[in-house]
Order: sequence, then C-alpha cells, then structure tokens
Amino acid sequence: MEPRPPWSDRRRRTLLALAGAMLAFTLAGIGLPGEFGATSAILAALCAFLFVVATVVFVAVPGPGTLGTLARSVPLAGASLVVAVLLLLSTPADLRWLWVTGTVVTAAWTAAALWDSRRSGQSDGRP
Repeated sequence: MEPRPPWSDRRRRTLLALAGAMLAFTLAGIGLPGEFGATSAILAALCAFLFVVATVVFVAVPGPGTLGTLARSVPLAGASLVVAVLLLLSTPADLRWLWVTGTVVTAAWTAAALWDSRRSGQSDGRP
C-alpha cells in the first residue's frame, strides 16, 4: 500500500476554520435569545455537516487536484443531477427558476464529466 501524501496547510486550515466556526456558533447559540440562538444553532449544525463532508473528501481524494478530480467524477455529477431534478419537481412555482438553473448547470457538469471520461478512456472519473 502506498503511503498517503501529507495534508496541505490549506486542508488543515479549512478543517480548523470549520471546527472553530462550529464552536463559535454553538457558544453563541447558548447565549443568544430566541430566534438568534436558533439561527446560531442551525449555522453550527451546517458547519458540523461541512466539516464532516470536507473530512470525507480530503480522505477520499488525497493529494493536490481535489477540485479537478471531483469535477471529473461521473458518479458525483450524476447524483447531483438526480438531486437537482428531484428538487425541481418538488419546488413551488415561485422558486422553480432557481432549480431549473441548477438542473441545467448540473446537466452540463454531467455531460462534461462523461465526455472527459470517455475521451480519456476511464469511466469512474479518477485521473
């Protein structure tokens, strides 16, 4: 098994910033009254979610070029397209424009990822 490259300072700073924001919003949520405390708790939960997602991505995609690897990932693009279509179908008319835009963007991303994987002869999106 190959040794994994060490994490960059940018990855460490990202995780530390998300952990710090989570802690700050949690502490602020305890001390703030009413809806401000609830909003702070929701932001703390969002930071916790992003912390977990970033950790998973950093472990799954070692080394530099994480964004490019994820952009070429056909399964990720296809799953995003499915979610965008489901949100489009379940959204009321006043917000439909947002999810039409999201669906078009993710369809273009999926097409680009498929084209790139077919051009390079790979089907799993890895370089």
